[in-house]
Amino acid sequence: QVQLVESGGGLVQAGGSLRLSCAASRFTFSNYDMSWYRQAPGNQRELVASLTRGGTTNTADSVKGRFIISRDSAKNTVYLQMNSLKPEDTAVYYCNANREFSPLARRDYWGQGTQVTVSS
Repeated sequence: QVQLVESGGGLVQAGGSLRLSCAASRFTFSNYDMSWYRQAPGNQRELVASLTRGGTTNTADSVKGRFIISRDSAKNTVYLQMNSLKPEDTAVYYCNANREFSPLARRDYWGQGTQVTVSS
């Protein structure tokens, strides 16, 4: 069974930093693009950052310049370094692995989520 296990969430003061980790197992990590999403109460889940298996990154405007996504293929792990955190970054953060097999066929795997709370 595919596993994506997030860690590193917690409570931090505004201006602080956290690094989220997502350890992947039981699928071929190198064949998948990796992303981080977040969902705050009452809001839809939104894409925070993505990193393709080819190394292309995409970061949401709301976190650009503060969050950095990276991956370590040797450890089958993807990271999200979050700096200069703001209260509006408070959310549950989810790790996602995805792959498009065709324009109409995409496979997604999700982690269980990790809570990030930023106090003002």
